[in-house]
Amino acid sequence: MDFSGFLVQLLNGLAGASSLFLVSAGLSLIFGVTRIVNFAHGSFYMLGIYLAYTLTSLLGARAGFWPSLLIAAVVVGLAGAAVEILLMRRIYKAPELFQLLATFAVVLVVKDAVLWAWGPEELLGPRAPGLAGSVEILGRNFPAYDLVLIVAGPVVLGLLWLLLARTRFGTLVRAATQDREMVAALGVNQAWLFTAVFALGAALAGLGGALQLPREPASLELDLNTIGAAFVVVVVGGMGSIPGAYVAALLIAEIKAICIWLGVVSIFGVAVSFSKLTMVAEFLVMAVVLVARPWGLMGRPSAPVRGAAAGEGPLPAGSRATLVVAVLLVNALIAMPWLTAGQPYVLVLGIDLLVAVLFATSLHFIMGPGGMHSFGHAAYFGLGAYGAALLARRLGLPMESALVAAPAVAAVGAALYGWFSVRLSGVYLAMLTLAFAQITWAIVFQWDTFTGGSNGLTGIWPPPWLADKRTYYLLTLALVLLSVIALRRILFSPFGLALRAGRDSPVRADAIGIDVRRIQWTAFVIAGAFAGLAGGLYAYSKGSISPETLHVSKSVDGLVMVLLGGIQTLAGPIIGAVTFTWLHDAVARNTEYWRAALGGVILLLVLLFPQGIAGFARQTVDRLRRRGHGSAA
Repeated sequence: MDFSGFLVQLLNGLAGASSLFLVSAGLSLIFGVTRIVNFAHGSFYMLGIYLAYTLTSLLGARAGFWPSLLIAAVVVGLAGAAVEILLMRRIYKAPELFQLLATFAVVLVVKDAVLWAWGPEELLGPRAPGLAGSVEILGRNFPAYDLVLIVAGPVVLGLLWLLLARTRFGTLVRAATQDREMVAALGVNQAWLFTAVFALGAALAGLGGALQLPREPASLELDLNTIGAAFVVVVVGGMGSIPGAYVAALLIAEIKAICIWLGVVSIFGVAVSFSKLTMVAEFLVMAVVLVARPWGLMGRPSAPVRGAAAGEGPLPAGSRATLVVAVLLVNALIAMPWLTAGQPYVLVLGIDLLVAVLFATSLHFIMGPGGMHSFGHAAYFGLGAYGAALLARRLGLPMESALVAAPAVAAVGAALYGWFSVRLSGVYLAMLTLAFAQITWAIVFQWDTFTGGSNGLTGIWPPPWLADKRTYYLLTLALVLLSVIALRRILFSPFGLALRAGRDSPVRADAIGIDVRRIQWTAFVIAGAFAGLAGGLYAYSKGSISPETLHVSKSVDGLVMVLLGGIQTLAGPIIGAVTFTWLHDAVARNTEYWRAALGGVILLLVLLFPQGIAGFARQTVDRLRRRGHGSAA
């Protein structure tokens, strides 16, 4: 075997581990103190590399290269402080998932700001002065700059250890990680401590991005690509553990390097391409670690945080007025094909809205009443879509049979993934669902002979009796209405009551004989089945399907819909799905910088309605009722 090549790949892994550690360390530090899962952390990484590109152009590549990297990190740190002061301080008391929604909005705003400032083209920076060439290691050339990166990771780890273990600031950070409310009670200015930690975390991400300037081009895709890998490293290492982040980064980077070195290997006469595993190596590692050690390699179970947002209340059964409004709305939806005659795009948008409603409602089923936060719900949507498409293309099944099979295919996937996921809780459960979803996406993306690979599948059209968009719209409306009603009935059945009992108090629920895990697993399967039906309807409405339907971005869309509408009400996912899908369509058609506009709207809604649109409406109605009762008394 080529051991010199193996050694070089291990060195490549060390360089990659250092880069991954820098961005992950900042994310872990922010979470440890603020308990915020910062989705915008990848944006700080992206800003770092873009700023470094501009600064090296202004200061000169020879004399200004290294100062440019440091200045870029400092500027990104200041940007992080601004985000914390202007936004995060206002939502620390909001539920954790709404904080996630706010940071997602920041991602959209920053992406379009970068697009406006630097344009859509990829920008490749200069080589580091004196390190542009390579060094020979066992007869093979190895980039000289990568040796700097190999050293950078341990150096930053050591400096962070000194900061956290030998300074007063570090003592306060460690104390806040354990009990931030007690730190505030002792007279420490908690607000500025949070700002300093957020700025330091952002600066680390900016430094990680800036150091990549000679290795990869600056592009608009770096934010989401980076945040996914950083989340994995933080979770595998243990949330809030800086050494754990380095160990996890090292483990994942080296496994990827070994996969590249192995290439294609024949096992029992079957050619296995290990190089393709690099697309999902980190998610495979995360899935294995979380199943075996739910708190990560160097993490520990997190204690409840005092002062956190209150738990969710009971689901309202609905009033007569709500029923009247629902009936009027359904009648309007039924009449829409005739009210919008001559406007075919309205029906296309209407079908998209209905599919989004079913997708969001199925996700809300496990997130709200079930208390299980899923970051990978797109897996079941995609399994349903591909299940229907493949059955129609490969077996020639009619659409009617394919739509029946779509939920079944998704339910099988949900049963498999849910069996492992329900054994975890909180962010660890969410990240395990993300891992399973990304593994599914990678299989679909790379299985060219069966799923069509990156090209997807085309020619998936409804039968002649549904060729008219009005007829297909009415079929979609009927199936979505029946599904939403069914999910609602389940939530108010004994099963739904047991599901909510397991969410509110697992110990008490178990004490009275409720098998909490079995109930949650069943809920996972039910939610997956309805998401699969939404996927099947989507496939036939578009006539084609692609791997993007299983990607993490689709799961994020579902999260945004549920949170935007409000997780504590049954109407929340419906309102959120309609609002998000309509805004996405309207803004994207009217402005080039639609992400920034959409992100600004989401930020506004988060700040004004921290319980979601439907949650705010319910609170307003309850407040008016109490005032009415008080005046009557």
